[in-house]
Amino acid sequence: MKPLLLGHVAVVLRGQAVPFGDRPGTRSAIAKQAATSAVRVEATGLQGDEQGDPRIHGGPDKAVHQYPLDHYAAWRSELGALPPLAQAGAFGENISSTGMTEADLCWSDRVRMGSVLLEVTQTRQPCWKLNTRFGLADMALRLQRTGRTGWYYRVLEPGTVQAGDAITLVARPYPAWPLSRVIEVLYHRTLDAAQLRELAQLPLPPSWQKLVARRLEHGTVEDWIQRTQGPARD
Repeated sequence: MKPLLLGHVAVVLRGQAVPFGDRPGTRSAIAKQAATSAVRVEATGLQGDEQGDPRIHGGPDKAVHQYPLDHYAAWRSELGALPPLAQAGAFGENISSTGMTEADLCWSDRVRMGSVLLEVTQTRQPCWKLNTRFGLADMALRLQRTGRTGWYYRVLEPGTVQAGDAITLVARPYPAWPLSRVIEVLYHRTLDAAQLRELAQLPLPPSWQKLVARRLEHGTVEDWIQRTQGPARD
């Protein structure tokens, strides 16, 4: 297909994992800092970036996290001038973008930004650390309900990226599945069997394959409490 301009990189961000919140042993790199020059991106993510819990964050299928700066105005309107929303990076994103949202990308889209070629692998499933960062007990659930979740990429061709780079679509194998539709099925039409069967035909990560299969087999939705509220305290 002919390359299509989707948007632009507003800010590139990375961070180090540090103690986080009041749960003993918890670490996070959600408070990322803007890079002032081009950043190298490898298969494991941005050079100089870390994850607080590698069991559930990072890895090849979550190497780069993008979040639309375009969503910030809506969040400020709904939540007020909370400190994290004062600048890009409120959601722990690596790429803060303009000109595109979850409605503009489809599952497995391949995009180029800078000299890096990326492939969309999944939408973000928000976790409880957002609650702590924003000081709101339901912030993770707010992302789910609004569909303003952001998304992840795997790195197909390493390279560099910097603020101002164009974000260009170079391949779209599943045009019927914009990320906004995926989010609708995940969090709103949760037991729509026809939609789930169609979703199951996409190249889903293993954890998503199991999620969809369980919903279809048992007719129930997985428990979101631990992910959105955190592990039970002693």
